[in-house]
Amino acid sequence: MKQSIIIPAACLILIVTALSACGKPVGANPYVKWTNGPSGDAGFFPIAVWLQNPTNAGKYKDAGFNTYVGLWKGPTEKQLAELKKAGMKVICHQNEVGLKHVDDPVIIGWMHGDEPDNAQPLGQGRGYGPPIPPKKIVDDYLKIRNADPIRPVLLNLGQGVAWDGWHGRGVRTNHPEDYPEYVKGCDIASFDIYPVAHSREQVAGKLWYVPKGVERLVKWTRGEKVVWNCIECTRIQNPTNKATPAQVRCEVWMSIIHGSMGLIYFVHEWKPRFNESALLSDPQMLSAVTAINRQIIRFAPILNSPTLEKAISMSSANEGVPVAVMTKRYGGSIYLFAVGMREGETGVTFTVPGLAGEKKVEVLGENRVILTNNGVFKDTFGPWDVHLYRITESQAERLTPGVNR
Repeated sequence: MKQSIIIPAACLILIVTALSACGKPVGANPYVKWTNGPSGDAGFFPIAVWLQNPTNAGKYKDAGFNTYVGLWKGPTEKQLAELKKAGMKVICHQNEVGLKHVDDPVIIGWMHGDEPDNAQPLGQGRGYGPPIPPKKIVDDYLKIRNADPIRPVLLNLGQGVAWDGWHGRGVRTNHPEDYPEYVKGCDIASFDIYPVAHSREQVAGKLWYVPKGVERLVKWTRGEKVVWNCIECTRIQNPTNKATPAQVRCEVWMSIIHGSMGLIYFVHEWKPRFNESALLSDPQMLSAVTAINRQIIRFAPILNSPTLEKAISMSSANEGVPVAVMTKRYGGSIYLFAVGMREGETGVTFTVPGLAGEKKVEVLGENRVILTNNGVFKDTFGPWDVHLYRITESQAERLTPGVNR
């Protein structure tokens, strides 16, 4: 199970390059167990888009996406052909067409219906009934696996994963004990909550609900199943508010640091008008998401490597801005990923054990260098800031933190 610690600071990604006595670790890609599932390559990290028309698959691939999740009234033969042509993989429902393609590598997983933990519509204007019982999800999971045991089954749950008070669960509102039962019916557990576009005061603007849900799924699955989560990048149903590129990047790294092994971007928008592929119509956001995706792809072998504990310490001048931290060792280097869990400004002090004297710390992509003093260096952070630091291998050769996986 991936562990995280919370300490005060602002949003950043810290990359510290150091010589490790243990050498390059073996990758920990969680998909190797499925013959026809997502790629088992240590350099693969799922970056998906939710319920999009396959005619846009090429555009999403150009933006760094590698997976579709869900197909409208599908899969159909046409949809699968279009995805295959674009080189895009898909997780979809196991219908008659899907089973005809059981040997087709374009399909890398099956899925349940979306958000069964929410109150279910009764149809014909009769309102909503209770959620689908967890037992039904488990029974359906066994049927899907019986028909095809060599692909994983994804279950995407609603915002009740992160917010107990979500009224959309109807009679099961404030019943988080349902979720350890739901996740028994899947191989990949996912959920969605969109704080920036949220209409409720309890959640609106509180980005930390995203990692809270991820952390709970990791706990409820006991770290034995793969956890994914959804990311907002449009207004969705909010006529005025949508996440900024910085907030999207922050949500992404919050998710990964707390244990998410796959991302699903939700790109629909209903206000001010309906737009199924609103991300593709937003040049600024599309550019930002593309950059985020490409960065994650570059980091994939590192993200799939073992997680270290207590390698580097940090503190903040602003105690109201906590930080979650994840540290990795890969290819003779130590990587520290950290993300601010609240909005705010702060100064941060980093301490790198075994780094004597005055050394240079390169701030990647910002054309600046910070000097250390016996392993200590400082920097400042604005709201949702992301910074990348590098210390050369020879300068930190005694840094050999333990491994906790």
